[in-house]
Amino acid sequence: MTRRSFLMLVAFVLALAPLSARDDKKDPPAKPTVDLFGSVEDENLVKEAPESGVIVSAKGWEKLSKAWGIKDAPKVDFSKELLAVATTRGSKLNLTPKVDDKGDLKVLAVATRDLAPGFRYAIKSVPREGVKTVNGKELPKE
Repeated sequence: MTRRSFLMLVAFVLALAPLSARDDKKDPPAKPTVDLFGSVEDENLVKEAPESGVIVSAKGWEKLSKAWGIKDAPKVDFSKELLAVATTRGSKLNLTPKVDDKGDLKVLAVATRDLAPGFRYAIKSVPREGVKTVNGKELPKE
C-alpha cells in the first residue's frame, strides 16, 4: 500500500467516526500559523519531503523551503510548533493534522486522483505541546 493510499484510508476511517465519540468540551483547534499549498515542477524534489511527515527544526524547514523554492517561508518557533507536510501528484490536496488523546500526531491528507506534472504540497503548523509520536512512530529529532 502506498503512503498516499494509506493516508487516504486513514482520513476516510476518521471521517466515519461517530460524532458522539468526539469531545465537544475541548477548545476548537488553534488556527495554524503556517498553512501553505504549492506546486513544484521537478518531480524528483518530492524526495525532499520528510519521511516522517513532519518538520521539527528550523534547519529542516530551511532545507525544505530552499529545495522546493518556497519564497518568503514563514518563520516558525519550533519550540512551540511542528510542521505537518504532505505531497501528491494530484491537482488538489487537503492536509488535516490531528493529535489524538495519546499524543500521536496523525498527518492525514486526501488528494484528487488526477495526475499532473510535478507535485503539489501542503504544509500546516501544529502546536507541539502534547505531541509524543507521529503516525505511531517516535517524533524525529531533526
